[in-house]
Amino acid sequence: MMATARVHGALSDIPAAQWDALHDGRNPFIAHAFLAGMERYGVLREAYGWTPRHLALWEGRALVAAAPGYLKDNSHGEFVFDHAWAHAYARYGQDYFPKSLCAVPYTPVAGPRLLARDDAGRRALLRAMVASTRDAGLSSAHVNFHPQSEDPAFGEDWLPRVDIQYHWRNAAGWSGFDDFLAAMDHKHRKNIRQERAKVVRAGVGFRVVHGDDATDSELAAMHGFYLATFAEYGNTPALTLEFLHHLARAMPRQLVLFLAQRNGRDIAGALCLRGGDTLYGRYWGANAGEGRIAGLHFETCYYQGIEYCLREGLAKFEPGAQGEHKLARGFLPSLVRSRHWIADPAFAAALAPWCAQEARSVRQYASALAAHSPYRAVQQGSG
Repeated sequence: MMATARVHGALSDIPAAQWDALHDGRNPFIAHAFLAGMERYGVLREAYGWTPRHLALWEGRALVAAAPGYLKDNSHGEFVFDHAWAHAYARYGQDYFPKSLCAVPYTPVAGPRLLARDDAGRRALLRAMVASTRDAGLSSAHVNFHPQSEDPAFGEDWLPRVDIQYHWRNAAGWSGFDDFLAAMDHKHRKNIRQERAKVVRAGVGFRVVHGDDATDSELAAMHGFYLATFAEYGNTPALTLEFLHHLARAMPRQLVLFLAQRNGRDIAGALCLRGGDTLYGRYWGANAGEGRIAGLHFETCYYQGIEYCLREGLAKFEPGAQGEHKLARGFLPSLVRSRHWIADPAFAAALAPWCAQEARSVRQYASALAAHSPYRAVQQGSG
């Protein structure tokens, strides 16, 4: 039977069991509960430029392939920056927006994007993606933060881009934080100990709360910390308290909060999600003034997560996008990927050498960073 491609305006149109059968469940962000929850609980809004447009291949009533998709009229919340491309389109009197995006909104985390049983299914999905982009008259289609394993599915008409993130890996089989520190050179080991000691001297303690243990007040506190961070930087927050409650119910052991407490009250927190072998850091925040306690950010966002991974036997910790300061704290450079199909052949031809040069520069930068590893025996980031 030939598969039929359909575009769905809500993930709730696709049965959760069929969607989740197309991935191994190790990446929490691709789960039906996570993506559908974003739509249901106000995280995604057309006013912010996110209109659900999920692509699915059906054989009768059987879902055989799918991709999370969105119609975008801006680049808000994507973390793969294409503002220069949009400006170039505008200079030539063409519209870059709207465009088609396959990604997890507001989530610069690599994971499955082309949900199918094999490369043939993934290639069929990409053909359908191009066809639906053409039919809708859109400028382009983009697949952000796909894993390296999906590379073979893309043809030469999909321009590749790469970027750098900083990831912690327990490559040496450390059993505790002291083992992790022992692998570092003297300078970095001393710096981390001093940072942690400052937090202790400030009277700050920590507790780890999973979704099924989180109280309404703890979820509200974490959401408040998140709002405070966005207010401090003048950004628009998308995460809703209702969505946090949903995660606590629907993904109870995958939602992990690190809450900092002083004088009997919560003063800061980090919101993470747990996957099959990886902890993913997503948001952090603190009460006004208390976020500037020396070392608090590093302890809340990094060291508590590393301790959790060591205690729970997780192999990796991805604390979020960007930040060279993570290198000194044990997070090594790792490449992340995206692919881009451009409808206009002239623009595609012009962008190809630009992407190639960008990739060379990024890879050279990653190599330079790796040469400054804080470890005595250099670990390797992934590429």
